[in-house]
Amino acid sequence: MADVTPEQVREQLRRVKGPDLEGDIVNLGLVSDIVVNDGKVIFSISIDPARAEELEPLRRAAQEITEGIDGVEQVLVGLTAHNEATTGPGNGAARDKPKPGAGPGTIPPPKAAQGGAQAPSQGQKAGVPGIGAIIAVASGKGGVGKSTTAANLALAFQSNGLKVGILDADIYGPSMPRLMNITGRPQPSGNSLKPMDGYGIKVMSMGLLVEEDTPMIWRGPMVISALTQMLREVVWGELDVLVVDMPPGTGDAQLTMAQQVPLAGAVIVSTPQDLALLDARKGINMFRKVDVPILGIVENMSYFLCPNCGERSEVFGHGGARAEADKFGVEFLGEVPLNIAIRKTSDEGHPVVISDPESAYARIYRDIATKAWAEVERVRQSETNTAPNIVIE
Repeated sequence: MADVTPEQVREQLRRVKGPDLEGDIVNLGLVSDIVVNDGKVIFSISIDPARAEELEPLRRAAQEITEGIDGVEQVLVGLTAHNEATTGPGNGAARDKPKPGAGPGTIPPPKAAQGGAQAPSQGQKAGVPGIGAIIAVASGKGGVGKSTTAANLALAFQSNGLKVGILDADIYGPSMPRLMNITGRPQPSGNSLKPMDGYGIKVMSMGLLVEEDTPMIWRGPMVISALTQMLREVVWGELDVLVVDMPPGTGDAQLTMAQQVPLAGAVIVSTPQDLALLDARKGINMFRKVDVPILGIVENMSYFLCPNCGERSEVFGHGGARAEADKFGVEFLGEVPLNIAIRKTSDEGHPVVISDPESAYARIYRDIATKAWAEVERVRQSETNTAPNIVIE
């Protein structure tokens, strides 16, 4: 079987007509860079965001025609906001705009809706069917143990009786396949993918779609496209909570999640030292600006207990995250120590909550999960109580 090339995909996509029957999506410059890896094809189509719902059939047409190429096993196609800058030669698309009504064999887009589709407002963000709550686990910077916290938090939710899934939103540095000891590839289910299973938790990660050492050299639109599909085109089934392991920082992934789905809230992970807390503040402020509730702050690597003498050392300082929680008026969820067992079990793909559930460390994560879920319920109750009371006299 010959390897699929981006040019083969681009040639087939020339059969898909663009919006309003003007030319095809390639010659119109709407197709992003095409990534091909081991039978998997990923690209995005730039459109007017106000027409996203109306042009969904166009995206499906592009996906179906790509799936028909010999050697293609999986296809991820997303719709992204139109950007005039994409008309440059970097997209490999011709700049001459063809006349409407290309040759035979083209696939037309849907007819324009009456009055055009409207972009959803912040209060109308569509949830993911079957998922009760989506919780983002975020940090302002890398190296604070966010992914380890996310994995153990998800397992703690499960041990507290919830049905749980994990979405690894760190496209550039996915960690969940290793943390949850998952190998293999997600299998297709119609036009969607089935998530993988790790300790009874449903998991989806870019690390399951490419080899572990394959770098993802993507611009922002491709990240948004991949996240959108991993969120909405995966057969999650019925879940009480989906834990989203965010990449560090306040960039495309965080904004995509905050703008596209109604997040139940965000858990902020930080170490105690000032540099980490400075970036954690940025994360808190970013989520607040997009109306995402802060469920609380976790102080990771809070202290170190010597396994030989039992002496406590506050390697990175101590109490900084609690002070930040008080400053911002949010819940302090707990302290997780810097501990060899937590590091070792995570590296081996057996997080401490599942490998040593009776340990003090597992109890810490379960307590954090209990507090975070209580905040979810509190936020839900407060939103319910904001409805106006109608009094009839």
